[in-house]
Amino acid sequence: MRTEPSPGNLPAREHLPAGNAGTPVLDVVIPVYNEEKDLQPCVLRLHEHLARTFPYAFRITIADNASTDTTPLVAARLEAEIPEVRAFRLEQKGRGRALRTVWSASDAPVLAYMDVDLSTDLNALLPLVAPLISGHSDLAIGSRLARSSRVVRGAKREFISRTYNLILRGSLQARFSDAQCGFKAIRRDVAQVLLPLVEDTGWFFDTEMLVLAERAGLRIHEVPVDWVDDPDSTVHIVKTATDDLKGVWRVGRALATGSLALDRLARPFGDDPRDREISGVPKGLARQLVGFCVVGGLSTLFYLLLYSGFRTFSGSQVANALALLVSAVANTAANRRLTFGVRGRGGAVKHQAQGLVVFGIGLALTSGSLAALNAATNDPAHSTELAVLIAANLAATVLRFLLFRAWVFPDRRDESPSTVVASHTPAVPVGPASPVYTTATRSSYGSAPAPHETTSYETTSYETTSYGTTAYGTTHSPHDHQTWGDATMQLQPVRPNDHDPRDAR
Repeated sequence: MRTEPSPGNLPAREHLPAGNAGTPVLDVVIPVYNEEKDLQPCVLRLHEHLARTFPYAFRITIADNASTDTTPLVAARLEAEIPEVRAFRLEQKGRGRALRTVWSASDAPVLAYMDVDLSTDLNALLPLVAPLISGHSDLAIGSRLARSSRVVRGAKREFISRTYNLILRGSLQARFSDAQCGFKAIRRDVAQVLLPLVEDTGWFFDTEMLVLAERAGLRIHEVPVDWVDDPDSTVHIVKTATDDLKGVWRVGRALATGSLALDRLARPFGDDPRDREISGVPKGLARQLVGFCVVGGLSTLFYLLLYSGFRTFSGSQVANALALLVSAVANTAANRRLTFGVRGRGGAVKHQAQGLVVFGIGLALTSGSLAALNAATNDPAHSTELAVLIAANLAATVLRFLLFRAWVFPDRRDESPSTVVASHTPAVPVGPASPVYTTATRSSYGSAPAPHETTSYETTSYETTSYGTTAYGTTHSPHDHQTWGDATMQLQPVRPNDHDPRDAR
């Protein structure tokens, strides 16, 4: 069952063609702040590596986060000397702000970023972006915590990194292994839909993007990396950790309250085999069974504890009724959220009322079992009562799942049509079009609006509600051709039923 409209459609994956000579397939962004010393060696080394090993055209973009030293001068000199280098200046600090602005304006179909210290060995760059180029994955991240990774760093940073990722797994149910490694990539068509939903503009940007991507059903590819800690890093560990924990709380609260419904963001038919209509296999049955069993097991333990407590001052029938009533309310709430994915407060009272009907059926089964036991034995042992109740609860559990699935929380995904409209605008004056996804409505999340960033080569505009956008589009300046080079590669989402309206077939 779905209580809110879908935020939109994600594009289907497809293999990226090489395109015309000079058209960048990969745009590597290097966010910097007061890095006058390390910037030039980093860019030269990265450029040499890409020119030698990368089989497609590429671009290196220096994103200056309001540096106060000579970093802008170094970036401008590199842009003038190396054709594949571009320099971009932001007047506000924030690594997340820089990445979102440059990625949103870039015409390259694969977008990546890495830290200026190049702690990650560059041999992992091609394995990082290859799954995105082939269409196998939507995002890719370098992982220092994979078993085959080779990492050299101090115990303090190791402890902080592992603790932070354990927090993500425990609180946000994240399945990726390393959220903080400064070595990530994303497909541009996916970024166009996902980035407007990311609120953070600082160091938590990576984590928030990955959590939202994972909840949206995107495939995240992990690459083991060789990584050497930079002893001269300017990152403030305590402040960064504090901001990250605040971000975890904000995103976790939004997911828990249902104000962010990314798990309902639909993918085109055929891209994800779980979206396919297969006769005889109900959607989500396996996942719902696992969730229901876990919730049922915990509910049974809760019920037995309550029954044992109530039995100390009341009869078996009263203790059973009270224990079953309290555990039934908790069971319905848990199954509503965890098993059947219904979020928000809409319909909660109705669901609890229907759950109480199911509770009544369970009460009849368990009470009838106790009555039969008392009729057979005048003074049954407490252990015998518990055994009979467990057997009766198992029978009631099967019936409860069927009623929950078919009556209380029926799946109504097909009743909420997508709200995304794909519009095509030319990325440069002479190039072919690439899709821009415009989302009609999104739920409110947080309070910080997405910033309005203006560049010399493109203006990216965000119209925000509170969290998420009501309109997202791209307007290109007349100077695009001179700044970015050749035309944008044509990348359109694949849908089985798409056809050209001008085609008579």
